[in-house]
Amino acid sequence: MSDALQFQLLNDFQRDFPLCPAPFAELASRLGVAEGVVIRELEHLRREGKISRVGPVFAPKRIGASTLAAMAVPPEKLEIVAQTVNRFPEVNHNYEREHRFNLWFVVTAGSEGRLQAALGAIEQAAGYPILRLPLEQEFHIDLGFCLNGGEKTSRRAPSMAHTYTSPRPLEELERRLVMALQEGLPFFIRPFQVLAQRVGCEEIEVLERIRRWCDEGIIKRFGVVVRHHELGFRANAMLVHDIPDSEVERVGNLLAQAAGVTLCYRRPRVLPDWPYNLFCMIHGQARDEVEARIATLRAEAGLQAYPHETLFSLTRFKQTGAKYA
Repeated sequence: MSDALQFQLLNDFQRDFPLCPAPFAELASRLGVAEGVVIRELEHLRREGKISRVGPVFAPKRIGASTLAAMAVPPEKLEIVAQTVNRFPEVNHNYEREHRFNLWFVVTAGSEGRLQAALGAIEQAAGYPILRLPLEQEFHIDLGFCLNGGEKTSRRAPSMAHTYTSPRPLEELERRLVMALQEGLPFFIRPFQVLAQRVGCEEIEVLERIRRWCDEGIIKRFGVVVRHHELGFRANAMLVHDIPDSEVERVGNLLAQAAGVTLCYRRPRVLPDWPYNLFCMIHGQARDEVEARIATLRAEAGLQAYPHETLFSLTRFKQTGAKYA
């Protein structure tokens, strides 16, 4: 396959993937190639590690429960503690970052009770206390990457304040579908039919449920989920600010619209250890590029007076899709 065609698959179908009985045939029609070429190339990209799957990215706190968590681990023990944390299936991302709190991971479970149980078990197994930083307000969460340096055109307008409530329990059919979707679409001619057989329903029911979840915002996007590190986005920084509570929504919405910001959200302060309440993620191809972007971002947003820190990622210990069931 040509580099141009591979680029189109990676860049153009991270969202708005065709939700129809033969989606790969639809992709092939749009790209002007055979259906088998599309299926083989997606499988090749997955084997190479450039994509993790083709499927849904579920919105946080719409199904199940999740939290960002951090530990302060002595550097000489970091590797073994990271591997201990990785053994828990509830952990889907796990990174070393430049900070006293040097191990950062995401924990996801089917319910709040299971989440808290998993956090307790991780804490006990690792031997260090966990800093728990659940999502309080979302300004921009997408993690789609424009691979040619441009900006995504589908970025949403600034959101209004949103208070998260407990998600409704999944029906049994929905729970089975979430489980089937967690690993992504099977690379077959009728992938939704394969999922329907696994779930125990009709293909049309699977497609209707996925479309409804997309319309309701339960699924943030459905498409190719790329692995940014393998595609050259190796400089990954978490920018955190301590913003007055009366200002955090205004600033959060402002940063959410800024070029280069892939994530922006509010999380609680945990005093005295963690005074920051506004988080942004900036991904780039080089550290100096990201540092320059952060400096420009803070200047343009008038944030020089607010305390902040930049936590660059050093080691990726784990990166998988979230397991809700």
